[in-house]
Amino acid sequence: MATQNANINKKRKFVADGVFYAELNEFLTRELSEDGYSGVEVRVTPQRTEIIIRATRTKEVLGDKGRRIRELTSVVQKRFNFPEGGVELYAERVANRGLSAIAQAESLRFKLLGGLAVRRACYGVLRFVMDNQAKGCEIIVSGKLRAQRAKSMKFKDGYMIKSGRPSEMFVDKATRHVFMRQGVLGLQISIML
Repeated sequence: MATQNANINKKRKFVADGVFYAELNEFLTRELSEDGYSGVEVRVTPQRTEIIIRATRTKEVLGDKGRRIRELTSVVQKRFNFPEGGVELYAERVANRGLSAIAQAESLRFKLLGGLAVRRACYGVLRFVMDNQAKGCEIIVSGKLRAQRAKSMKFKDGYMIKSGRPSEMFVDKATRHVFMRQGVLGLQISIML
């Protein structure tokens, strides 16, 4: 990882850190999608690098007697060439999973893979999000929904800011792909906090 090498130029360091974060996030998304994974935070301290995994079901992330998190730690350590004890993984529970777009996108994905109708699944997620005191929510599902022709469906509730700085600050967004039998569906979820 870039932070270990002190004489690296600033641009390269930022790019290397970004690539590290992207690859780590991708790996954890694939590994922990069933355990309600909803993001990761990397903190670099002089002694070690701390990786905080946010998830809705932390017990499954830890595994019995912390076995799974130790496995994940060793995989990350080997892949990114950290020294022994140079990286530490922690699991943190998401305070309100109704306001986490990533958690809701995964939930919707599993509903659709389980064979639930698109409209019913989306309205279920929409109601759950709005019951958790969100200001607004928008779900877009696109792909081959029923017929051979692809189309896009939008489900909205409350209000949603689309432009300007507040749209970056107060809107949590997530995108997921669902590999259905007839093709790939795209899910986009925006939650206004």
